[in-house]
Order: sequence, then C-alpha cells, then structure tokens
Amino acid sequence: MTQQKAPPDLTTYSILLKSCIRFRNFQLGKLVHRKLIQSGLELDSVVFNTLISLYSKCGDTKTARSIFEGMGSRRDLVSWSAMVSSFANNSMEWQAICTFLDMLEFGFHPNENCFTAMIRACSNAKYSWIGEIIYGSVLKIGYFEADVCVGCELIDIFAKSSGDLGSAYKVFEKMPERNLITWTLMITRFSQLGCARDAIDMFLNMELSGYAPDRFTYSSVLSACTELGLLPLGKQLHSWVICFGLALDVCVGCSLVNMYAKCAADGLVDDSRKAFDRMPAHNVMSWTTIITAYVQSGECDKEAIELFCRMISGQIQPNQFSFSSVLKACGNLSDPHIGEQVYGYAVKLGLASVNA
Repeated sequence: MTQQKAPPDLTTYSILLKSCIRFRNFQLGKLVHRKLIQSGLELDSVVFNTLISLYSKCGDTKTARSIFEGMGSRRDLVSWSAMVSSFANNSMEWQAICTFLDMLEFGFHPNENCFTAMIRACSNAKYSWIGEIIYGSVLKIGYFEADVCVGCELIDIFAKSSGDLGSAYKVFEKMPERNLITWTLMITRFSQLGCARDAIDMFLNMELSGYAPDRFTYSSVLSACTELGLLPLGKQLHSWVICFGLALDVCVGCSLVNMYAKCAADGLVDDSRKAFDRMPAHNVMSWTTIITAYVQSGECDKEAIELFCRMISGQIQPNQFSFSSVLKACGNLSDPHIGEQVYGYAVKLGLASVNA
C-alpha cells in the first residue's frame, strides 16, 4: 500500500495494531504506532484504546497510562476498562483500584470486562475486602449470571486471597453457566491449597458433566494424585492422557514425572525418567522436575548432577529451584568442589540469595 503511495487511513492502522496484539508482535506494533504518529492523522478513541491495549500487553504501563491521560475528554468506557486491566494484569493492583474509582467519579458504569479486571486486582489478601464489595455489586447488577469470566475471577478472590475454598466453591455452585475453564480453575485451586481429595472429586464430577479435560486439568488432577499417593489412579489418568494425545505436553509431562518420583514405593525413578524422555521438548520446569526426582530418590545424586550439566549445556538457564535441588545432590555426595562450582554459577546468574 505504502509502495503504491496510498497512505493508510485510521481504519487500516487500527486493524494493523489489533493484528500485532493478536499475534503478540509488540515490536511491530510499536513501529506501526511510530508510523501513525508520523502520518499526522487525528486519532479517534478506537485507535487510542487499541494503543493502550498494545502497550499494556507488553508490560509498558507507563506508555499506556500516558496515552490514556492524553485522551482527555475522548476517554470512553473501553478506555477506562483497558487502563484498569492494564494495571491489574501488570501487578499494579492499587493503581487498578484507584483508576476504577476515578472511572466511577467521572460517571462511567463498569461493564463485565471492567468488573473482571477489577476483581483480578483484588485477588490478594491485601485487597480482598474490596473484592467482596465488588462481588456484591456484581450480584446486584447481574453480571455474575451473564459472564463466566466474572465468576472465575470471583472464585479466585476467595481461593487465592484468603484460601477460603468454601466460599470459592459457593461461587462456583451459584454460576448458572460453567465451562472447561471454570471446572479446571476449581480443580486447580483445590489441588494447590491442600484439598487433593476434593480436586479428584471435582474432576470426576466434571467428567460426568460431559466436559473433556485439557492439559491444565490433567496436570492439576495428577498433582492431586501425587499429594495423596494414589499411584493406581495416576496410572489410569496417564493412560487417558496418552489416548487424548496430551502426554507430550510439558505441563502434563512434569506432573507425570513428579507423580512417579513421589509415589514409587521402591524409590526408583525409572518411570519418571521414561515420562521425561518421552517429552519432545524441555524447559527449565521439566529439567528441574526430573533433577528433583533423582535427588529425592536418595540414591541418584550423581545422575541429578549429570542432568543439571546436560540442562545448562542445552542453553536452558536454571532457576532457583534447579540450583536448590542440585546443591542438595552435591551435599549428599559430600563433594564441595562441584558444590562450589554450582554455587559460583548461581552467583553469576544472581540467584545465590534467592530462597527456593
């Protein structure tokens, strides 16, 4: 288009920016923004809102806020919602709450997207009391019945902020519409917060309700089996995972490695290693899981160190958990020389003072 000297209009720029956001090509999006500024076109609220979304998605809340504040009277409900979401998604909860209150002061009434972002901002212990007030507003206005996302965020207000799984489950039960994400969220929170039996019961109820589990569902329920030491059920789930083509997923693979390592009566890690080796690609999470499995077995510290060396030779950077496990292996072997080398590498990466 530009080569034919046909200058793009606002609609074209808007489509380009939305495509950059959809495909997470933020650098290209910023380039389009520069071209848009150079074009001299007067921007409308649609393009402004898209730019806020672009910079929010790439974590640049400073630029997003600058664009938002520069809109002046052209700010609409979408603009306010985008800014609340920007802060909420970038761990700036107080700014999200203040922006929400400013929006109300300017006479805008929140929609379901804005409520979802606001509830997300309150999903921690510090602001959970505000979240409960928002919960009442959502029920009163009727968005709870209208939007599944609102219900999911409300579940997390109780589960993540205060560990109140009873209230979280009440929200789940009241939801008029549930989907795979809702079921998986509830199963995951039960599993993470020490209610493994409830997680498994939820999984079975989900199956009976006709929903097909995805990789995140299987990962959570496998973790619940690990917590309870239910190896036979875990093996059954493993067979289902294979049938549905999910065994090669990193998230599921890590759960399988961990399950076989912790549930094996003889402390052997053969099944864990098989699950690890079947994974077509590895990341720091999968490497750390298998290294930890070898260390926890009590007899494979040398193999754990060898795996650590393979990981770093494959250009995978260890995290604090990787270092914690391999340093335990060094301690078990009473080999201070290797331990000093590993610790030196941790210092180089700036992880020596991080608790794992």
